Order: sequence, then structure tokens, then C-alpha cells
Amino acid sequence: MSLTSADFAAIWLTLKLASLTTAILLVIGTPIALWLSRSRSWLRGPIGAIVALPLVLPPTVIGFYLLLAMGPNGFLGHFTQWLGLGTLTFSFTGLVIGSVLYSMPFVVQPLQNAFSAIGTRPLEVAATLRANPWDTFFSVILPLARPGFITAAILGFAHTVGEFGVVLMIGGNIPDKTRVVSVQIYDHVEAMDYSQAHWLAGAMLVFSFLVLLALYSGRKSRAGWS
Repeated sequence: MSLTSADFAAIWLTLKLASLTTAILLVIGTPIALWLSRSRSWLRGPIGAIVALPLVLPPTVIGFYLLLAMGPNGFLGHFTQWLGLGTLTFSFTGLVIGSVLYSMPFVVQPLQNAFSAIGTRPLEVAATLRANPWDTFFSVILPLARPGFITAAILGFAHTVGEFGVVLMIGGNIPDKTRVVSVQIYDHVEAMDYSQAHWLAGAMLVFSFLVLLALYSGRKSRAGWS
């Protein structure tokens, strides 16, 4: 037995979803994390709690409310239909939206910790040199926070690859469109095709181990250099 064409299609869709989700999260998560690490506003607590909600909420809860919001009677569904785009449920775009929300804390929190660890001194030095905010970010913050960006990218990508409840609720099980690896494994088990399930589950196990190995090895080597 070996991986089937449906398995490879699910793997490709999963990698595509994880890559796009990670890229989007790095773009939108960076300003959120930077604000959370620097702000003294009373909103910092509520916004930080909202960002961290996926850590404690069951995936099916998030998927259920997104399904309602993006469905034909939801506020987002009404908006996308008004734009002539139809609804986002049971579509790859819907999977991306759900994945971004579900994996957000795995990107924002490492970035927030990295920004907090920088402290204020490097920023004050940059200000005395009359660096504008963009120069400060790209010349000071970004290089110093590089380990945090690496950790955030790895965790965001890996967490998206392992999604099940959210993607099943929003995307269903449409071949080549919304059927990702976790759903494909579920299909094999439901059909009692344990041999095929072993192949995909084993691949996920190896992938997860390699991700964690890269993450912890990177932390160890960075600690050795510091």
C-alpha cells in the first residue's frame, strides 16, 4: 500500500493552505503583536484575550460561529453575496479565513514575546538618530526579533497543517477543494481503511516531530550563541 492520488491532493491542499495562512498571519499578526507589546491602553487586555481565544475554545465552536457568519444568512455572507462573490462556506477562501483566526495566537504570541524582549533602549537609540518608524522597524526591531518570527512561522504553519474541527465545519469534505490531510485521515478511518490511514497519519507524525525538532534545536543554538 502507498499514498493514493487523493492523498497527494489532500497533502498539496494542506501545504497550500498552511503556507498562505502563515504568510497572512505574519503580515497582520506583526502589527497586532507590536501593539500588544508596547501599548498601555486598557484595550490591551481584551484584545489579547480575543487573540488567545483559539487556545481554549474547542475548534468546533470557532468553526460553528464562522459557519453561521459566512453562511447565506450571516453578516459576512450577506456582504460577500452583495459583492457578487457568493458565500465563503465550503470554499478554499473560507478555509483560509478560518485558519487565520484559529492559528492566530500561535503567531501573535511568539512575536509579542520577541518584541517585548527587545525592550525600549534600542528604540530610544534609534529615535536619537532620527530614525523614522519604518527605519526603526526594519533596521532595529526586525533583526532583533528574527528568532520570534522564525518560531511564529513554524508554529503557525504546523498548527494549520494539523487543523481538523474548524476546516471540517467550514469547508466540509470536498475533494481537491476543501479536503485537507486531517479530513482525509478521518475518511480513511471512517471507511475502515486503516492501512491508508496509517500512511497519512504516519506522515503527519514524522512531520510534527521534525517541526518540533527544528524549533527546539533552533532555540538551543540561539541560546548557545547568546
